[in-house]
Amino acid sequence: MSERTRSVGRRSATPHEHRAPTDCPVCGHYLAVTRLGCVSCGSELAGVFSTCEFCGLSEADNELLRVFLASRGNLREVERYLGVSYPTARLRFDRVLEKLGLAEEPEDTQLTRDQVLSEVASGALSPEEAARLLADL
Repeated sequence: MSERTRSVGRRSATPHEHRAPTDCPVCGHYLAVTRLGCVSCGSELAGVFSTCEFCGLSEADNELLRVFLASRGNLREVERYLGVSYPTARLRFDRVLEKLGLAEEPEDTQLTRDQVLSEVASGALSPEEAARLLADL
């Protein structure tokens, strides 16, 4: 297998790589990729390039999608793998769909504060995940 073929597979950011922002920090509009560089030889290409719609997702979102695809779309498997309740797995998946612009009519999938606390009490939700969900309320 060539080095180029190996690099085409799943890539995560190494300690010295950072995810490119998708929105302008000044005006909030979409940022366009205008320069590509080769880390091996230093060559650069300039122009306006399209971006990957999945590249703006967080590592947690990418992991959720990998688990979802590996389980052939079974959210119960996602629930078990992530160690969260079904409503939490569904909420995470719905949020990823929203980020990708694939969400249908917005459903009220937001967990209430009491539901989040109940999930923590039952052990289905970690305190860290609960804190993140509560911050989004």
